[in-house]
Amino acid sequence: MGSLRRWIARFLLLAVALCGSCAKTPEVEPEVVLKLGHSLPTAHPVHRAMVFMAERVDEKSAGKMRVEVFPNEQLGTEKECIEALQLGYLAMTKTSSAPMEGFVEQMKIFGVPYLFRDTTHFWNVLNGPIGMELLLAGESKRLRGLCYYDAGARSFYTKDRPIRTPADLDGLKIRVQNSIMSMKMVSAMGGAPTPISFGELYTSLDQGVVDGAENNPPSFRQARHNEVCQYYILDEHTRLPDILVISTKIWAGLTAEQRRILQEAVDESVVLQRRQWDEAEVEDLKFVEEGGVTIIRPDKGPFRDAVKDVWTEFDGTEIGALIDRIQETQ
Repeated sequence: MGSLRRWIARFLLLAVALCGSCAKTPEVEPEVVLKLGHSLPTAHPVHRAMVFMAERVDEKSAGKMRVEVFPNEQLGTEKECIEALQLGYLAMTKTSSAPMEGFVEQMKIFGVPYLFRDTTHFWNVLNGPIGMELLLAGESKRLRGLCYYDAGARSFYTKDRPIRTPADLDGLKIRVQNSIMSMKMVSAMGGAPTPISFGELYTSLDQGVVDGAENNPPSFRQARHNEVCQYYILDEHTRLPDILVISTKIWAGLTAEQRRILQEAVDESVVLQRRQWDEAEVEDLKFVEEGGVTIIRPDKGPFRDAVKDVWTEFDGTEIGALIDRIQETQ
């Protein structure tokens, strides 16, 4: 309830700010305005993709639909934005699959470490029947997935201690998303998982609240965590996609034509985002390394062995069946 109150307060402040610009009448008054809140900085390739999507919605609808994108947790944390979608106070959000675990049980599948063999296997799963099932799995919770954005592979990074084996994580406080699966994984490797919102992480690292975190290279650089962390460890333990989600209440209120326009624009943004993501990963790893961060490429075998129990605990469950289906996908 507290998080909901904070979100409503942010929404009211935003509404007041927007009213200040009401004197400027747009050439075409949009029939639909969809607000999209997320936690990423504006330089991030996923944010740029969503801005492109908003532009395409405007073009395809001849100005009759508008998507307004609010980055940097302006409208709340990922969890708060998901809750706002459920209530219909917010139209759309971009969230990692990890916070979605608390709302949609099947999303835990993405947190299973070393589930995907490589990038090709990952996208074959997401672009196939399993991926579509997971996008729609939250409809009973008033959450409908529109697409997956590439968020690469997540790896550890630390302030002061190089990590070459899971034993090196022993006793370290590692920031994780608000995700049961992330906490299980870090615990299995010997670390102390510490959930902290992404917006608070830089300060938490700088002040020693946590010893490290785990994320993809573009997020590591764009959030400037390379300024406070000396080591980036390419163990690539999970591939958690970013998911663009819309409130089913808002979706139901759109006409068939409006849904078509929105989905087409979203699909086009996925193509752009995946291309930009590939470029960003290479560029950002080079940037942080040239800036003094030590890139460690460890043997992944010991890391895989350390998390075997995370796999076996799902034997005989719905998640276990999903694991089997994913492993069978070529």
